[in-house]
Amino acid sequence: MMQKKVQIVIGTANEHKFREIAEILRDVPAELLSLKSFPEIPPIEENGQTFRENAFLKAHAVFQHTGLLILADDSGLEVDALDGAPGIYSARFAGAEHDYAANNRKLLAALQNYPDEMRGAQFRCVVAIVFPDGAQKTAEGIVRGKIIHELRGNKGFGYDPLFVPDGYTRTFAEMGDEIKNRISHRAIAFQKAKEILIENQNWPPEGKFRANP
Repeated sequence: MMQKKVQIVIGTANEHKFREIAEILRDVPAELLSLKSFPEIPPIEENGQTFRENAFLKAHAVFQHTGLLILADDSGLEVDALDGAPGIYSARFAGAEHDYAANNRKLLAALQNYPDEMRGAQFRCVVAIVFPDGAQKTAEGIVRGKIIHELRGNKGFGYDPLFVPDGYTRTFAEMGDEIKNRISHRAIAFQKAKEILIENQNWPPEGKFRANP
């Protein structure tokens, strides 16, 4: 009898984000599901005060509906000159519509009088992991960089066209997935999450996780 493949729910309905995470976790021996596989789950209110709180709000809500292993993240852009804003409000910086273009316009307007040396910023991602037995862990990734003066590139989403990571000359939106999925905040956080899965002795049920089965 064929053994059922282990399932992991990625706590997002955002197709861009799910594809990015799925690429990072491509060698995980499990079926990755997005929230689109569970239309019965109602919208999850992210009213926490930190990325960690919001990540666990999503993870716990999805776990209650599915009972499966959950990886849920919250991430955003923290701009030095704006005292860490937009931070946890990154997706709705310009309003509740989650409009990428509007968010970028607002960010550019807020920084229009700041020179290059004062445009430092970082992307932060926190992943909440909830195992089927209720155990929970977290993983975090940060990538430093700067905000440029105009949009460049069309390969990313969100603030990617405005963010140049330290040590590079291209924005995230100008990079291919091969580079971005190695150096991004989300890549760092989910790589750490994968290591946690590897180290966990109770998952998957049939035995120890192996990164390269």
